[in-house]
Amino acid sequence: MTTTPSNDAPDSGQHYTSAEKRHRIFSIVAASSGNLVEWFDFYVYAFSALYFAPAFFPKSDPTAQLLNTAGVFAAGFLMRPIGGWLFGRIADRKGRKVSMVTSVTMMCGGSLLIACLPTYASVGAWAPFLLLIARLVQGLSVGGEYGTTATYMSEVALRGQRGFFSSFQYVTLIGGQLLAVLVVVLLQQLLSQEELKAWGWRIPFVVGAITAVVALYLRRTLTETASAESRTNSQAGTISGLFTHHKAAFVTVLGFTAGGSLIFYTYTTYMQKYLVNSAGMSIKTASGIMTAALFVYMCLQPVFGALSDRIGRRNNMLLFGALGALATVPVMSTLHHVTNPIFAFFLIVLALAIVSFYTSISGIVKSEMFPPEVRALGVGLAYAIANAIFGGSAEYVALALKSVGHESDFFWYVTVMMVIAFVTALRLPRVPRYLHHES
Repeated sequence: MTTTPSNDAPDSGQHYTSAEKRHRIFSIVAASSGNLVEWFDFYVYAFSALYFAPAFFPKSDPTAQLLNTAGVFAAGFLMRPIGGWLFGRIADRKGRKVSMVTSVTMMCGGSLLIACLPTYASVGAWAPFLLLIARLVQGLSVGGEYGTTATYMSEVALRGQRGFFSSFQYVTLIGGQLLAVLVVVLLQQLLSQEELKAWGWRIPFVVGAITAVVALYLRRTLTETASAESRTNSQAGTISGLFTHHKAAFVTVLGFTAGGSLIFYTYTTYMQKYLVNSAGMSIKTASGIMTAALFVYMCLQPVFGALSDRIGRRNNMLLFGALGALATVPVMSTLHHVTNPIFAFFLIVLALAIVSFYTSISGIVKSEMFPPEVRALGVGLAYAIANAIFGGSAEYVALALKSVGHESDFFWYVTVMMVIAFVTALRLPRVPRYLHHES
């Protein structure tokens, strides 16, 4: 593969004053903090469901309880496309700052509501109904978070280093998952099983609500990046404006996001279950491997983001598609028979390094496909649709194929999607049409 010039201007931000650089870096931190809180709040539900399930679904069968809580989790997932559209429209018409402040406020409200919910024993069927409402609010919020944050961080990042700075969106996304795990693990050490089920499960949601207030304060200090001209454009934030002139860009983003979301959830959320159910490892061992692997994965994001500033976003995406297609079947097949936890850890890190070619630049490569007036909508809606369909179904498809004795077919399914991602990446321009000379 030939090396192409960076997709950013080669001056690496040399036209910025020291004050401007500090301001932009602070803006990246403030936007990232909200992103971390959003994903912490969204995932802490899944990690603490084991403890609060009996409080809302009082059935004798624990599996039925978990299925009910999983159904509520899935409902939040399905709200993402609506959130992608709604907050994308707000960001393009009212401004990125308004959208980000609103989304983190909704997430705070959802977490606070769950923390304070009465149980089934107190209010009967109202308890699971209110839990569903809170989860729908959170799903709507996180559905709008990705597109707006990706757009804002891409626009505020220093020219020549946009790949590096934009990568912190996934640093905080993964960080939110890790923080959710660590909070639950800490509570498991401090409280008994009975205390966790009685009231301890509420603590992570209180933590999420409090940290959301801090993120809200930081986001209120942000400087708007969308110009008055783009916000007042007649097509700003509209579906017609997006599809009339930018349908090809939308389809391109949809194409590589489908594969990106699928492989991301395969090697993050599904992998722990795979190590237990297929490789035969204990839950404790699998949890340890995945916690360590996710930490390394988080640290890799700036490295691969900076790489894209050197070799170009298109080359990053081509490497992602090609290596993902070549490595998925061998890695997953080998993991099926691995008994050494250290070897399993290195295999998973290898796979996550390949995924990092995509996740590190996920936001910036999509933002560069759209003009300012429909950027947040184009990025957010395409991501939310592909993520809900392919990312949200990854675990279900994998387990369904395993249940009928065709587990290896899932590996080939991921491989096919990686081929599609590679072919789609070929459509990317060597130098982006938009964002290249902005800011």
